[in-house]
Amino acid sequence: KQKLINLDGVPIKLQIWDTAGQERFRTLTTAYYRGAMGILLMYDVTNLESFNNLSYWLRNIQENASPDVVKILAGNKCECSTARRAVDKERGEKIAETFDMPFFEISCKQNINIEECFLTLARSIREQREHRGENFDDDEQSKDKNKSNGFEAFTLGNTSESGRCLC
Repeated sequence: KQKLINLDGVPIKLQIWDTAGQERFRTLTTAYYRGAMGILLMYDVTNLESFNNLSYWLRNIQENASPDVVKILAGNKCECSTARRAVDKERGEKIAETFDMPFFEISCKQNINIEECFLTLARSIREQREHRGENFDDDEQSKDKNKSNGFEAFTLGNTSESGRCLC
């Protein structure tokens, strides 16, 4: 699935693939990195293991993605109480700063900072491509490469009827 967004007055089609960090997608993920213009790394603020796994994913990105791929870090479930948190905001900010990437705390459940996170990613990709003299919206090779690569696509900011977050 794709999401059409308005990026500063220009309609942009985003194609977003969610691997959810699952083991079964690990080999596919490395192949997908090669054609990705941007990567959103997300962890669950109530799950320390998901935060600790960031080192694996960052190393994997460094080994397999383009050196100039845009990265953003997001800590999900920011609506949770301090008592439920396993990772405080400062730890997320610190790792984002270490790897020179923007950081957001988001809530897929309550739709907090979702749009801002993805717009920041899209703007960063656009700026990078413009800096290299490339068009932002006509990369047919990337579109074709990612049509059916086995990942599960999702739409921004939507939840299913059961209350599960699809982002």
